[in-house]
Amino acid sequence: MGCVIILRMTGREALSNRSWRSFSQWHVELGIWRSLVPDTPLVPCKRGEEHLTDRDAMATKDNSDTAVIQGRVEDVQELRRSQPTVIPARYVRDGNERPSPALSPILPSMDVPVIDLSRLGSCSSKTPEHESEMAKLAAACEGWGFFQVINHGVEHELLEKMEKLAKEFFMLPLEEKEKYPMPPGGIQGYGHAFVFSEEQKLDWCNMFALGLVPAFLRKPELWPTNPPSFSETLEKYSNSIRLLCETLLGFIAESLGLRRSFFNEMFGEAVQAVRMNYYPPCSWPDLVLGLTPHSDGSALTVLQQDTASVGLQILKDGAWLPVHPITNALVVNVGDTLEVLTNGKYKSVEHRAVTNRESDRLSLVTFYAPSYEIELGPVPELVNDKACLYRRYNHGEYSRHYITNKLEGKKRLDFAKIQTSL
Repeated sequence: MGCVIILRMTGREALSNRSWRSFSQWHVELGIWRSLVPDTPLVPCKRGEEHLTDRDAMATKDNSDTAVIQGRVEDVQELRRSQPTVIPARYVRDGNERPSPALSPILPSMDVPVIDLSRLGSCSSKTPEHESEMAKLAAACEGWGFFQVINHGVEHELLEKMEKLAKEFFMLPLEEKEKYPMPPGGIQGYGHAFVFSEEQKLDWCNMFALGLVPAFLRKPELWPTNPPSFSETLEKYSNSIRLLCETLLGFIAESLGLRRSFFNEMFGEAVQAVRMNYYPPCSWPDLVLGLTPHSDGSALTVLQQDTASVGLQILKDGAWLPVHPITNALVVNVGDTLEVLTNGKYKSVEHRAVTNRESDRLSLVTFYAPSYEIELGPVPELVNDKACLYRRYNHGEYSRHYITNKLEGKKRLDFAKIQTSL
């Protein structure tokens, strides 16, 4: 049975059928989602309101002429263009989830660590400069789970071009973007992922996602021909980011006292995917979220964020810390997989995206993880006399679990934890 979303809008704010993204329940085969049910059609009904009023959400009784949209998730850019005077209640976060500083403490004057990859040098270098930067990397992975990397080897011109083309894609007419739809139950294409129920709050964000490696993940029909050089540039971009991930994993292995090739050899043909997130301006930035708090299921995630506004926040010491963009830097975070492999020494960290009243924001996110066939668990050399915190499992199994559950902090990592009885 498919999930159903019900969202009531006034007649003036209701959008055309094509401005909604469909979804349904799904299952997974090695990370590829397949639909189990067809789209649910629009169902007209009596008018009803479920909107934000006076800084809060309010539902009223039936009135006269609204559509109830079932099985559809709205295109946020189209909603923004409709200039609603109130925000649909599905986007309004409950009080304790709102990004208002009064409700969600923000850490002042703290910066995510910055790692200079050039200081780590070549594979054979063991200079004092190298050792100093290696200690910084270890501290960043252990105490933060996030860092920004500079002098990373990805050409500045390539970063700029990919960002420009991604922005151009999101600025295309909806009809053009819908040539590459995220199908019901899909995680590739243009649309919304991780929506499972009518009670679930929605993110103020449009997404475009593509599988890159291995080859069977690719869906050629979803690779855009417009903008004209989008696909060609994405190939170059993803190859460069893949090399960066391999390099970072080598240094991370070394920081743990393992040989540099340890993780790269273990991962086999590593899985790589990219997701582009576009966050339109929002007139109610203290009431919505661009992206729900979560940790990533990957080993490493590499994020390129534009400098127009600050949107990424990480959970640090119980409060949210903004990650301020650094020109030509890339943000890297530890994923759940690396937390398991290190038996919790290096931790994945909850993060979220907030919106801005005046500025839009774009991020390009690359997820890098082991082959689906790999058996994972804490590395014996990193357990020593400590108790194992995580069980052994197949990575494809965890991937299925991860993408068939909603974003909810680090809850999905419970899948891998060894449950202890009192």
